[in-house]
Amino acid sequence: MKYVLIGAGPAGVQAAEALRQEDPAGEITLVSGERGEPYARMAIPYILTGRITEAGALQRKSPGHFAGLGIRYLNRKAVKVHARAQGGTVDLDDGAVLDYDRLLVATGSSPTLPPVPGTDLPGVVTCWTLDDARVIAAKLKPGARVVMVGAGFVAGVCMKSLVESGAQLTVIAGRVGQILRSMMTPTGSAILQRWLEGKGVNVVTKGRIERIEPGPRLVMDNQSFDADLIILATGVHPNIEFLEGTGAEIDQGIIINDRMETTVPGIYAAGDVAQGRDFSTGEWVVHALQPTATEHGRVAGLNMAGKDAPYRGSLSMNVLDTVGLLSYTFGLWQGRTGGDNAEHVDAEHFHYTRLCFDGDVLIGAIIIGATQHVGAIRGLIQARHSLGAWKETLIKDPGQLMNALVNLTRKPG
Repeated sequence: MKYVLIGAGPAGVQAAEALRQEDPAGEITLVSGERGEPYARMAIPYILTGRITEAGALQRKSPGHFAGLGIRYLNRKAVKVHARAQGGTVDLDDGAVLDYDRLLVATGSSPTLPPVPGTDLPGVVTCWTLDDARVIAAKLKPGARVVMVGAGFVAGVCMKSLVESGAQLTVIAGRVGQILRSMMTPTGSAILQRWLEGKGVNVVTKGRIERIEPGPRLVMDNQSFDADLIILATGVHPNIEFLEGTGAEIDQGIIINDRMETTVPGIYAAGDVAQGRDFSTGEWVVHALQPTATEHGRVAGLNMAGKDAPYRGSLSMNVLDTVGLLSYTFGLWQGRTGGDNAEHVDAEHFHYTRLCFDGDVLIGAIIIGATQHVGAIRGLIQARHSLGAWKETLIKDPGQLMNALVNLTRKPG
């Protein structure tokens, strides 16, 4: 059996190792579109702060790890997949062609650039790859003027390292008017913005970006910023162009079933590129989270090897360290129509708790600052416990979350 896995992020690596464990004789080829050994993208902020070296970001630290497992590792980019009734081929950017019986697409995402002139100028970079990190690290020093375009999750991940470097950071939320809108209510965003401003970050929530000029210089309709570095953090899109013509169904990502197989027999998808099952809703969504990618890859590898391994679904969960202030979102943090929501705000201490219920079941939450509740919230959401009288207790006092979990999971006798 010939297996080809495109993408060497957490999903691709986990799938390759699961395949080797289940199929000792199979021919496995792992293809990475980036230079070097497979690394963890979430480690980039720690590289920027100097807490780890590039070697510390590697997913597998042992030299020759993949060769030792009999896995062929290639630093090439897939440019076209040709699917046949049984198996198919993958064209690589060096002209090579790989035959496959089963194929995994785990190519992740790429940054989406804002639709303005100048995004290709010197001094303008994304914050997504090791190559990006090298460019940013070369510019970071105390007093460096850094402008970050975008105020979503990707921007939030990068902010801490920028502030800790001593840079003068300006964050452009622009016409959106709210930072971290994709994972926060306006109340939560306001708390995080006030925290950032207290750390010396200039947060801009009004105005439209018109262009980037040499310098570089960011020009808005209401003001301009000269910079030593402009970082574009305006979202991502799945890497799926090479699948055109295969018949794979695409929505927000590649549509898969609960065995991680796409609408094309023999082609599987995992990680940020895959539209998989959401644990909370049962719907099919893209969860761009490293734990989800890791589990996707493991399950995909098992199914590609012929095991029957259904995927239960991933819990939407974001964890963000905003320059020292931790925040978490779980499940359906927006709430559900007709459901009850409860919010508790301690503005002085930058604490915020939002609990969302469907009947007497906890379905979502936001936590800022009060990290002692995180484990209990996750346990209650994943277990789908009927809270009974505990619901009113939690609405009045979220500090009782752990007591609720312990009591609801306690075995009789």
